[in-house]
Amino acid sequence: MDSHFRGTLWTTLILFTLPHLTCNMLCPGSCLCNSNNAKCVGDTITDIPKQLPVLTSLLRLDQTKMKIINEQSLANKKLLLRFSLTRSQLHTIHPRAFHVAPQLKSVKLSSNDLSALPARVFSPLIALEELYLDRNQLESIAPDMFKGLVRLQGLDLSHNRLSSLASHVFYELKNLTFLNLGWNSIKKLPPTIFHNLTNLGNLMIYNNELEVLEAGIFDELVNLVALKIHQNQITSLPPQVFWSLRNLENLTLSSNRLQTIPEKSFYNMPKLIQLTIYNNQLLSLPDQLMGHMPDMTVFYLYNTNLTTVPGNLFANMSGLQKLNFHLNIKLRELPSDLFCCVPNLKQLSLKYNDLHYLHPQLFSRLTTLSVLFLNDNKLQSLSDTLFQGLEQVLSVNLKNNTLKNLPGDIFLSNTVLSDLLLSGNPWNCVCSISGIAKWIRHNEHVVLDKDDVICHSPTYQQLRTVGSLRDEELFCDVTTFRTYLSTRELMTPFHTISTSEQTSGVASTTAMPTTRSTTIQLATQQVTIQTNTPTAKPSALHTTIPPTTLQSHTTTLSPTFHDTLVVEQGPEFVHHNLLKGSVYVWFLPSGAALTGLLMFCHILLVAVGLFLILAAMFCMYRLNKTMDELKAEFEHPPG
Repeated sequence: MDSHFRGTLWTTLILFTLPHLTCNMLCPGSCLCNSNNAKCVGDTITDIPKQLPVLTSLLRLDQTKMKIINEQSLANKKLLLRFSLTRSQLHTIHPRAFHVAPQLKSVKLSSNDLSALPARVFSPLIALEELYLDRNQLESIAPDMFKGLVRLQGLDLSHNRLSSLASHVFYELKNLTFLNLGWNSIKKLPPTIFHNLTNLGNLMIYNNELEVLEAGIFDELVNLVALKIHQNQITSLPPQVFWSLRNLENLTLSSNRLQTIPEKSFYNMPKLIQLTIYNNQLLSLPDQLMGHMPDMTVFYLYNTNLTTVPGNLFANMSGLQKLNFHLNIKLRELPSDLFCCVPNLKQLSLKYNDLHYLHPQLFSRLTTLSVLFLNDNKLQSLSDTLFQGLEQVLSVNLKNNTLKNLPGDIFLSNTVLSDLLLSGNPWNCVCSISGIAKWIRHNEHVVLDKDDVICHSPTYQQLRTVGSLRDEELFCDVTTFRTYLSTRELMTPFHTISTSEQTSGVASTTAMPTTRSTTIQLATQQVTIQTNTPTAKPSALHTTIPPTTLQSHTTTLSPTFHDTLVVEQGPEFVHHNLLKGSVYVWFLPSGAALTGLLMFCHILLVAVGLFLILAAMFCMYRLNKTMDELKAEFEHPPG
């Protein structure tokens, strides 16, 4: 019983092992055989191996020195269904090379040196479903090249040197679902070239030299899902050229030469998910351009010459989540209702445009927005209500604009804001900036570049960070001051200004013969003081300072001056000394002639000083030499 059982077991093992042993015995040394697959790699392969496992249905040859597929290369491969010869030196195919293998369903000849193909060389392959001829040197395709390939579903002709195609070259490929013509040199396509491809789902014509699209060229492609015609030289679109593409989900028109787009070009495409028209020379867009696109989630519109856009541009994109609307260097204004109807928008990029102004209600309906890029524009000011509706915004980038100030409560409603960038703006650190300075101090963890948010003006605040400013340094609490006013018109050598926190001030001058009116700048307060003094003696003037913005033609007072300030006339180059509780300040006049004269005098004095030093050194030298001579005579008298 045991002996019989052992015999049966050995028989079974032999029956199961023998085919594998046979396969391995028939597998060439440069190949790897596994079940019904065989892969052969290496420079030693110059032709298709004659001896392969009988059951081989997939044969892959890669990086070989095979240059020709001859008439018998595929002979005796009755079960072979998929044949691949890639990254080799193949340059010739015999006209009858595939007559011995009509059962093939897939042929891949990518990345070879094929520059020409015999007419109808693939016609015997009546069962062929996939044909890959990409990355070769093909310059032309015979009009009847694909005749008889009625079952073909995928055809890749990309990365060749094709410049034109016959109008009926794809006529018999009624079951084709994928066609790639990208990366060629095609300048023009016949208007009927795709008319028989009613089952086509993916059409790639990108990276060619197309200058025009013929009217009606896509009319029969009712099942097309993806159309990629970016990176061409298309200058215009025929009206309604895409209207038959009701099932289209992806359309790329970017990197062409479009300056205008016909009205209603993107109507009748309700399934569209992605549309790209960036990198075009667009000057304007029509008011009616986008049809109903509820499934659109991503939209790219950047690097154009647009100066503005229609207010309803995104109105039919209710499902939009990401909008890249940047790098439009001439885009200066946006309609106030531009983002009215995109309630699901999560990321909005408006960076690197030319925006000078944003309407206070521009973002009011973007209640789900989480990321907003406004950097590298020319925004000069922002309304305190601009971000009021952005209750879910996490990141706002305002870097590199021309902002001098921001309302203190502009981010009041943005309670989840965690990433704010403000550097690269010319902040004006006077009293009006105290609100946003206080907000920055209380939200340092939010302002990621707080150390680079630097004051550009006034001069005495330069290089300070906005977050370091305090109200008392900005004169926000000063309401009155006393001033002794002197200007060139009043012919007074100097005037004294005394600052304090009282509610009134006194100003006095000496020997002022006429009535004058002078305006002085002190932080954000303005005062105009009229002086009416007799010629005999000075008089005192009582002045109350209103809490309004000060403007001056001569004097800006540093916030550290709280005592008596003696001011000499002059607009620039401030110098000061502290003496007995008073700060004495004088200014060097900045007239060009006077400055030149002073510079000349300075250089002359330096030159005279150097001359005197050299003269003194020479005199010392002569004196020392004379003394040496006298000493020598004294020590060694003559005779």
